[in-house]
Amino acid sequence: MHTTHAKYHIGQVVRHRNHPFRGVVFDVDAIFSNSQEWYDAIPEESRPSKDQPYYHLLAENDESYYVAYVSEQNLVADFSGEPVSHPDLDDLFGEFGNGSYRLQFHMN
Repeated sequence: MHTTHAKYHIGQVVRHRNHPFRGVVFDVDAIFSNSQEWYDAIPEESRPSKDQPYYHLLAENDESYYVAYVSEQNLVADFSGEPVSHPDLDDLFGEFGNGSYRLQFHMN
């Protein structure tokens, strides 16, 4: 049996290693769980392995807010201490402190 441990946790603020966006983790897949079509759209030379955690983020950049799906190898912890401004944050999370948001409710 293969065991995977996620490096980042729900509510944590992270940033993309190569692209100018950051976000808050709101879900984690132990391995790739998106469509093959989505995966094939990534240029082959930069396509990450499917056998690692993938994170669902409430993401933002200088121009917009969106939901991102990012492999663990492409994320780094954000130590800026700055909150994220995504408009959907209040639906899931409460106060911000120490680089993380607290969940508003308990998940199963």
